[in-house]
This record gives sequence, C-alpha cells and structure tokens, in this order.
Amino acid sequence: MGFWGEGQMLGIGIVLIIILLSAYIFFRWSIVRCDSTADLRGKTAIVTGANCGIGFYTALDFAKRNARVILACRDETKAEKARQQIISISQNENVVVELVDLCHMRSVRDFVERIKSQETHLEILVNNAGVVSTGKPKEITDEGLETVFAANYFGPFLLTNLLLDLLKKSAPSRIINVSSVVNKYGTIDFDNLNAEKSFHFQNRYFDSKLALILFTRELALRLEGTGNWFYSVDIFKLATGC
Repeated sequence: MGFWGEGQMLGIGIVLIIILLSAYIFFRWSIVRCDSTADLRGKTAIVTGANCGIGFYTALDFAKRNARVILACRDETKAEKARQQIISISQNENVVVELVDLCHMRSVRDFVERIKSQETHLEILVNNAGVVSTGKPKEITDEGLETVFAANYFGPFLLTNLLLDLLKKSAPSRIINVSSVVNKYGTIDFDNLNAEKSFHFQNRYFDSKLALILFTRELALRLEGTGNWFYSVDIFKLATGC
C-alpha cells in the first residue's frame, strides 16, 4: 500500500468527508440568503457603485424583478457597459445611468437635483459604493475632505439625507447601507474625522464602516414609524469583481 496503510487512507477519507459536510452545512444554513421572488414592477431603485461586484449583481436582481434601476456610478464608460449587460441579461430596458462621485459633495448634490427633477418616486436606495485605501498616502479632495471617509461615509450620509423626502413620499421604502464586519475594529474620534491628527489607510476604512453602521441605527430610530425600513448589510470576505 506504500507509505499510507489501508486504515490510514480510510481515516483520511472519513475526515475529508466530515470536513466537506461541515462546510456544506455551514454555508447552507449559517449564511443568510435572499430568496425573495417579489415583483418590483412600478418601483424605482438607486444602486451606487453598480458597475461591478455587489452593486452590479444587486442592480441586476432588481432589473430581473422588473424595477426601474438607476446605476449611480462615477465612471461613465464602466457604468454604460454594466447597463448594457444588465439589460441583455434581464431583458428589462428600464435601466439608466446617472453619474455621481461620492468623494465630492457637490457631485452628490447635483445627482440628487437630477433625480428629483426626473423621478416622481423612489422606493429603494442601496448605498453600496465605497473605496478601500490600499496603502496610498492621505488624499484630500478640493472640498477639503479626506477621500476614504468622504466616499464611505460623508457621501452616502449626504445622499441619503437629501433623498429622504422622496423616499418618505414613496413609502414603504427601503434604505440599504453596505458595511463590513471590520467595523468592529473601528473607532470614532471626533477630533480626527478628517484625519487632521493622524492617518492610517486601514484604520480609516474601519472607522468609516463603523460610522455607516452608527448612522444606519440612528436614522432607523429617528424615522421609526414613517414607513421607511433601514438595513445595514455586513459584507464579510468577498471577491467583489471590481
């Protein structure tokens, strides 16, 4: 039998089966999945960062359910490519692109002005877009905001608040903020919100995701009973495809 005896091989095989079975049970029952088949015909949804990854597949799912889907992206070429793919797969042509850069608050305000002038109702807002700093030095926008916190918190915060009237008018409506499990490593230092005192790219990401969680909870409390539901989706280790 060579190096391994028959009994050893059998034991290894049993262990592998147990491991695979345990993994199947974990992913089958421990990971939350959306199995809704609700038809979203007549509903309008905005998904930020919808050109790839989580945002793309969220927008695609809404389109498959017959919603009007607004892809809120900063790169027009990538967004248009995503739009064509979503239309091709879903056979729903009611998919449009609107440009917005969440790092720049003026861009957010301009985006909201266009939405309010074009849309009579809005039932779903998915704040998915964000940035992960990869060791780059601190960057400050022309509005004086540090880019990681601007994209991951200040931008979504402003966008949500500026769209609240439209969301309320369209109630029942939904706001989904995509956060991360790493928020548990974050801290909120109100004297360093804009990295005035110190900057570490990883900590900025952690802190921004914690801020988004806290915003979600506070907004839910303030708007309780208005017909708006708030969710914060924790994304664990996931290859988004962006």
